[in-house]
Amino acid sequence: MDNRREISEFLTSRRARLRPEASGLPMQDRRRVPGLKREEVALLAGVSVDYYARLERGHLGGVSAAVLDAIADTLRLDEAERRHLRDLATIAAAPERTLRSRQRRSVTIRPSVRALLAGMTGVPAYVRDARMDILAANELCRTLYDGILRPEGAPFNLARFVFLDGRAHGFFLDWDDVADGTVGSLRAEAGRNPLDKPLTDLVGELSARSHPFATRWAQHNVRLHRTAAKRLRNSVVGDIELTGEALELPGDDLTLIAYTAASGSTAEDKLALLAR
Repeated sequence: MDNRREISEFLTSRRARLRPEASGLPMQDRRRVPGLKREEVALLAGVSVDYYARLERGHLGGVSAAVLDAIADTLRLDEAERRHLRDLATIAAAPERTLRSRQRRSVTIRPSVRALLAGMTGVPAYVRDARMDILAANELCRTLYDGILRPEGAPFNLARFVFLDGRAHGFFLDWDDVADGTVGSLRAEAGRNPLDKPLTDLVGELSARSHPFATRWAQHNVRLHRTAAKRLRNSVVGDIELTGEALELPGDDLTLIAYTAASGSTAEDKLALLAR
């Protein structure tokens, strides 16, 4: 992926969503562009117009942390967006050979991680990589996913399922939220590893085959996966609302996703039924 283009489109999109009056600037009756102008961002961030224009053209290499923070404050970036901006700046300053050495290799799940999954008998859980490939899942998770996850189908790409499999709309009751989060996670990973060919191929495939994906990808939104409510539909227990917890396995570049139910809730009873 083109780092300069990513930087330019990300900064432009964040600038376009801001209203001048919300940033303390005087109201104007007519504006030729939505959001803030470049010179307004430069003024609020404390840099020259020419310097900010250069940054928005994609030249983030060597920019100081103080300037990045000033721009992030001006554009009102959230935590995920701030991290994404720093990742883009890091990539802009890195030699290509360094970037190629950072490409993700195929991951083998350690036996201890598989044992952890198997031992979580009352909690549906799976392990995925940064490309949204589900590499392993425990038995309760496969039951919860209602035949969607099969051991012989690993790795199972969650992004392909969400956007290319018709079952996804019936399984994820809040499909739009899941779709937004999926694209946001892939966009963040693309910022960290722009030369990851399998990821680039996946994004290209989904952009070509799914208009909802292409529309979301063009918005340049990023997302951190930590905790989120998920409403799912299972053929045995019906609709069930769970909390998904994302637990990083940093030494493996993997994430363990575990679903829990509120104590004393109907969802807890339904999980217990599925476990039996």
